[in-house]
Amino acid sequence: MAKESMKARERKRQKMVEKYAAKRAALKEAGDYEALQRIPKNASPVRLHNRCQLTGRPKGYMRQFGVSRINFREMALKGLIPGVKKASW
Repeated sequence: MAKESMKARERKRQKMVEKYAAKRAALKEAGDYEALQRIPKNASPVRLHNRCQLTGRPKGYMRQFGVSRINFREMALKGLIPGVKKASW
């Protein structure tokens, strides 16, 4: 389980990216890179990192489901994810 501070930091970055998205797009289109440098670094979408919604785990994230591989496996075996079943051959 990730530390609460790490999860909070990611949420803060996400809010900042959303806040500055229009401004960043306008400055990029205008080619005003000096003004773009004055925007906070955390407003860049490149700095975001996908994390599991349940545990905050940063690695093994499955984008389609929004959870880590570990939680995905547990949920799939319990039948909590519709349309997913264990493969066997």
